[in-house]
Amino acid sequence: MKRFPFPPPSLSPFLVILLLAACQPAETPSSEAATAAASFPNGEIIDLSYAFDAETIYWPTAAGFVLNEDAKGIQPGGYYYEANSFSSAEHGGTHLDAPIHFFENRWTADAIPLDRLMGPAIVVDVAEQAAGNPDYQVSVADFERWESAHGTMPDGVIVLVRTGYGQFWPDRERYMGTAERGPDAVAKLHFPGLHPDAARWLVENRSIHALGLDTPSIDYGQSTLFETHQILFEANIPAFENVAHLDRLPPQGFTVIALPMKIKDGSGGPLRIVAIIPATADGRG
Repeated sequence: MKRFPFPPPSLSPFLVILLLAACQPAETPSSEAATAAASFPNGEIIDLSYAFDAETIYWPTAAGFVLNEDAKGIQPGGYYYEANSFSSAEHGGTHLDAPIHFFENRWTADAIPLDRLMGPAIVVDVAEQAAGNPDYQVSVADFERWESAHGTMPDGVIVLVRTGYGQFWPDRERYMGTAERGPDAVAKLHFPGLHPDAARWLVENRSIHALGLDTPSIDYGQSTLFETHQILFEANIPAFENVAHLDRLPPQGFTVIALPMKIKDGSGGPLRIVAIIPATADGRG
């Protein structure tokens, strides 16, 4: 049997306690498990995902989310039963971009190691710079500015970038720059993204596990080559797009868990991402 190191180095002590607690037999809980269960409510859990519904924003060339009601109501046996089916593109709403999405022979959605999708995280806030500039590209200077205030970002961190565009969800016109659909609408997209130079700086100078933005793409709307995708994905750094509620997070001191639908050989998929803020993080609690 292949053995893996435990705990993964990127997991916070908070998550390690929870995982250890989960491994304890239910009939004989340890004091450590009891402590974890007791301390869990003291942290604040922030849902960073948008719900999937008819308003969910997808790329102009993709079909949206469709929920079909297959059964609903009292059944002949006298019991209530409800079941639905749905259809969706991999890339839309709050979702994961697997590295295979823009680079051959890189991780697919189901192959990304879980320790790359959970662990300590930071928020780099560029909402002021992006205000009034829908074509803003997050720069190396933005990351250096964050580090001047908070210290060098640690190895294995998940980097979340807040552009402020989450305030426009689900208004397609304001969030994407156009509400039009189809191939011709792609040229009319306007929203902030990560500059390729900044992506290259992260790959060459830092050791991050994932990167997420509160926009439809990690490349800005007017990109035609998607260079930021190519640079990060060549380095097997997955991305999260359309991340919600980044305004509710502190700059650092919290943990992210980002678990996508496990699609075999998928290039991405719907993502449920949450942040856990300890009671002591930046005075919160």
